[in-house]
Amino acid sequence: MGIQRRLLLEQIDLLNNCELGKKVMRGAKPRSVEQFREQVPITTYADYSPYLCEQIEDALPEKPMFWLRTSGRSEGQAFKWIPATRRQYEELGEAFLAVLIFASCKGRGDIVLEEHDKLLYAMAPPPYVSGSWSRRAAEEKIFDFIPPLEEAEKMEFEERLVQGFRLALAEGMDMLFAIAGVLVVIGEQLGQGWDLRRILPMWNKPRLILRILKAMGKSKLARRSMLPKDIWSLKLLVAGGTDSTVYREKIKNMWGRYPLDVYGSTEGVMLAMQTWDYESMTFIPHINFLEFVPREEYLKWEIDPTYKPDVFMLDEVIPGETYGVVITNFYGGALVRYFTGDMVRITSLRNEKLNIDTPQMLFDSRVDGVIDIEGCVHMTEGTMWQAIENSGLQYQDWVVKQEEGKKPRIHFYIELKGGAEIDTGQAAIAIRKQMGQLDPFYCVLEDMRDLEVEVSLLPCGAFTAYISKQRAAGADLAHLKPRHVNPSDDIVDFLSNPFPPSAVEEGSAELVRT
Repeated sequence: MGIQRRLLLEQIDLLNNCELGKKVMRGAKPRSVEQFREQVPITTYADYSPYLCEQIEDALPEKPMFWLRTSGRSEGQAFKWIPATRRQYEELGEAFLAVLIFASCKGRGDIVLEEHDKLLYAMAPPPYVSGSWSRRAAEEKIFDFIPPLEEAEKMEFEERLVQGFRLALAEGMDMLFAIAGVLVVIGEQLGQGWDLRRILPMWNKPRLILRILKAMGKSKLARRSMLPKDIWSLKLLVAGGTDSTVYREKIKNMWGRYPLDVYGSTEGVMLAMQTWDYESMTFIPHINFLEFVPREEYLKWEIDPTYKPDVFMLDEVIPGETYGVVITNFYGGALVRYFTGDMVRITSLRNEKLNIDTPQMLFDSRVDGVIDIEGCVHMTEGTMWQAIENSGLQYQDWVVKQEEGKKPRIHFYIELKGGAEIDTGQAAIAIRKQMGQLDPFYCVLEDMRDLEVEVSLLPCGAFTAYISKQRAAGADLAHLKPRHVNPSDDIVDFLSNPFPPSAVEEGSAELVRT
């Protein structure tokens, strides 16, 4: 808390002397942490958009080094621009290196990383925040990126992934940082099997052939399909995304180790990370001033924007409670008491096993990634995703909507892999059972109101067709896929009928190409 307070006082001085600070603080000129928290209101992106959307740098607390673009959606906008200062960028380097150390070590003082270890970076490129992580790490000249960063940033994301894994097959790979879903897809594709006909064209790459033959031998001995862990013995694996918890065990089975989970955002850069016990995450205290709005207080504020919610500091949170995250950037950043839209759950006040004396957390949900039933059950995207995963369905992707009716109803729209057919009634029962095991309050509500769960199957290729439509419309990488929870009716209608009769032949051909 000493670090939090000291850096906030430095930031307050910068805010008091810039146009943006005066605007978002409503003319207040706080001189202490207490005055700041009492006088300055909670903000959203709407408070900043006149300055940040136009990238008016003279109004900011400190001149930015570059601008980052969010992957999310904002009030009436496709994405948000966030400035990043030189000092924020410098701090990011140490935080990123800490992630790699935690992901590779087994305890205090255990350093296994070496110079020229090969790191395959399968995250989004600049101007997304993950791209700035890679640039900052590359400046240290410790690791070798595959593909080389100067080449990778010129490629489309999908092209970079393909080229990266080709190089990893030929040259080896020590470290991997990727979205959890990418890790699962790669594992499943390798599991489809290799045979001699696929290896023969690679005769001029002996190291690659040897690597594949060894992997085939391991999988044969284990009497199963080939998995990534047969090909690479990774020193570390880091995963991002809301699905990292859902796929945790599957990734461990495929890649031979658990992925380290990191909680970051464009607005806050990096807020928390797991350590070497791979359990709850530890907050990073020196990048943002951290405040927390209890879920009940957030709901009151959402209904009445004039309501002033109770807000707690890091040393005031309560284990078991869920909070909305509020951040104030340090080091000349632009955001002031900014509500991120993320909800986190405090699991404990300290990590007893590792003697880390700060609160521990898990990511809970986005505020718009929740189905709220009867005001007492909050089914998060992660919970519903986990229920689908645990149900045993071989799914490609899914969306869910809360639909009105005489009874509360949750309607899942699911595309199965390979266009398989199932009994949707049985699928609904399986998902409902898993939801009950994951959230005991769900069972209570189901008994009280006979809550309905419905499953509808989407045509094979529905999500691929949606991605193709978005790409053709010029959508950027972050907006190619629909949101999982409560997408618009137009999106559900498209997914349900992605290939109208007049375009079936053309659409099918595009699906094959994709």
